[in-house]
Amino acid sequence: MEIANTPQPPYYAVIFTSITSEELEGYEETATRMVELAKQQDGFLGFESARDGIGITVSYWKDLKSIKNWKFNLEHSLARQQGNSKWYTTFKTRIALVEKDYGKL
Repeated sequence: MEIANTPQPPYYAVIFTSITSEELEGYEETATRMVELAKQQDGFLGFESARDGIGITVSYWKDLKSIKNWKFNLEHSLARQQGNSKWYTTFKTRIALVEKDYGKL
């Protein structure tokens, strides 16, 4: 895992925070597939993810249109339905405009 090397702002961050249930059959495979699929989407800039009790995945996108297209991708929609019905006890998605970033990569 590495820190996403995003372009100069502005761009968007989709922050997905979750707590998983005990029913995780198929979860890891689907999560891996969603990363592969997201990387193919127009406007995808990168992602970061961590899980230690609570899971946080941040994906970065060029614009709101790219985020909307990802949300309505059929395979992603099916994965979200499984997450809602069996993998997550609770979750929250936030979308934020990144106006400034700095650091050392």
